[in-house]
Formats: sequence, structure tokens, C-alpha cells
Amino acid sequence: MSNAANLQNLLTRFAARPVSSPDTALPQVMQELIDSGFASLPMPGQGLTLERWRTLAAVAASDLALVKLFEGHTDAMAIMAELEPDDPMPAGVWGTWAAEPHFARVNIMDRQGDRVYLHGRKAWCSGAPMLDWALLTTWDEQHRPQLVAVDLRQSTISRMADAWQAVGMGSTASVDVAFKGALGRCVGMPGQYVDRPGFWQGGGGIAACWYGAACALAGYLREHCRQPHHDAHAAAHLGAVDAALCSAAACLRATAMWIDANPRASAQIPVRRLRAQVETTVNVVLEQVGRALGATPFCRDAHFARLAADLPVFVRQSHGQKDLAALGELIVAQPADGWLL
Repeated sequence: MSNAANLQNLLTRFAARPVSSPDTALPQVMQELIDSGFASLPMPGQGLTLERWRTLAAVAASDLALVKLFEGHTDAMAIMAELEPDDPMPAGVWGTWAAEPHFARVNIMDRQGDRVYLHGRKAWCSGAPMLDWALLTTWDEQHRPQLVAVDLRQSTISRMADAWQAVGMGSTASVDVAFKGALGRCVGMPGQYVDRPGFWQGGGGIAACWYGAACALAGYLREHCRQPHHDAHAAAHLGAVDAALCSAAACLRATAMWIDANPRASAQIPVRRLRAQVETTVNVVLEQVGRALGATPFCRDAHFARLAADLPVFVRQSHGQKDLAALGELIVAQPADGWLL
């Protein structure tokens, strides 16, 4: 059996599990993905970006909480390979925590060479109770952003579960994490995490996750339309879904091709376009599939119900109109022929 078939079998079994709280199967399957080599994805910008995104989409189609952990781990691997290619990563499950809300910040308070001591609070730390290591954005003594690798198995690190009240994406346990003198190691130079080409390349991977989940939900509508009874309204919904998904798929393929052709260039414009396109597609799929199928799959199918609850939360990793405004400002400075065929 091929690796792709083995991966699909694993994901299919996981997707079919019943609803449970806490989701004890989640960390087990994440570890199995790593142990089986499925997390060793092609690095972005090296000719196989679309293959990387296809795997992210496949995991997302199974479960969005799982892909949240999987994407964070594989993103950490790509970051370390880009910023510190000669340093092997310690074994374990990794996460990437880069959220910077105004109410939570981690500062470097002391250092010994590249070893630093961290104080503060980090928000939106996906998988915090299940991870061994994390890459997190911090701020150094000169108030510059600095990426730091941290072993999470320190007594100076604590998880604050009360800050995570989500229903959608709830099983990711994206709690706040407090650092009180925790030891970490600087990765790259100040500001390099955001300035590197891989930053926007990785942002495209998030869009692939959204797309994979949207395809899985759309699959339920397609199966409904294949039943012997004729449902013209459902067929119309399926037509709208197909048009949206095909547009998003074309954008994913084109963006992956652009990244592979321009691996050292900033992918900010193509990836911002991609994320906007896929977010629009997600909204179309959520509305059309829900209207076509009614309440039944939301209430009787655990896989559908999880995806339908998780995807609206996950896609809010987009910042909506703020992201569109940023894209618009970039486009103003571009040549006017960018829309020509």
C-alpha cells in the first residue's frame, strides 16, 4: 500500500470517531502522523509546494483540530530548516505560536549568549497541553521581535485553561501560556521570522487547510445529489459550491507554482490573494451546504458536525477587511496590467 493510501486510511479512521471531551485520540493520532513519517513534508519553495499543501488539505478534510496541530508542527520544521539548517530539531511534537494580541506579550528579560529567559503571557497557544516544544515570537531588550525555541516541559511554564472557551476548534486547547523565567534559545536574528521568504509561503499553507475542510463539507452535498431522488435545489447549491471550489483550487495551484518559481521572493501579494479567495470559497461552501442539507448532518454525523463547527473559527485566522485593505494598498503600487489575461 502506498504512503498516500496509508495516510488516507489513518485519517479516515480518525475522522469517523465519535464526539468526546476531552478528545483523547487527538494527541495519539498526531504522534502517529509524526512516527509514520507523514509530517516530513516537502519544504515550501523547493519545487513541491503543491504536494505539501495537498497533504495539509487532506489532514484538514479529516479534522481541523488535527490539522491545526499538524500545520503548527510542520511549520516549525520549515522555519527551523530555513533559519537554522545546520541545527537538528529536538524530537517531539512542536508548535508555532506567533499571535501578538495587545493583551499578551512575552519578553526576553535576561540572556546568556543565545540562551534567553522569558517572562510574560502568550495567547492562542494551539495544542499547548499536548506539545513538547514551541517556537514563539517574543520581544527582546531593544523591543525587537525575536523567535525563540522553548522546551515546554519546564516548571516555569504554566497553561491557563480558563482563557479558552471555544466550541469550534475547542479540542485544540489553544490556551494562554505563562512564562516565569522559562529558558529558551533564540532562533535566527531579530525580525528574521517575519522577513524571511517562508513567512508568506507558510501563510499559503493555512489557506490549503481551509480549502481541505471546505472540500470535505462539499463532499456531503455531492453525495446527497447522487441519491436516486431528484433535488433541483440541492443541485443548484452544488453548482455554486463547485464553481467556488474550482476557483480556489486554481488559485492554490497557481500560487504554489509561483512560490516554486520565486522561492526567495516575498509571496505576500499572491498569498494574500489566495487567502482572500479561499476565505470567500469557505463562506460559500458553509452557506450553500448548510442550506441544501438542513440540520440532519449537523446533528447526526460527527465528522460533518465537527467540521461545520470548527471551520468558521479556523478561517477567522484571516483578519477579514483588514487583510483585504492590506492587499489593496499593495495593489495600488503594482503595474496596471496585472489583471489582463
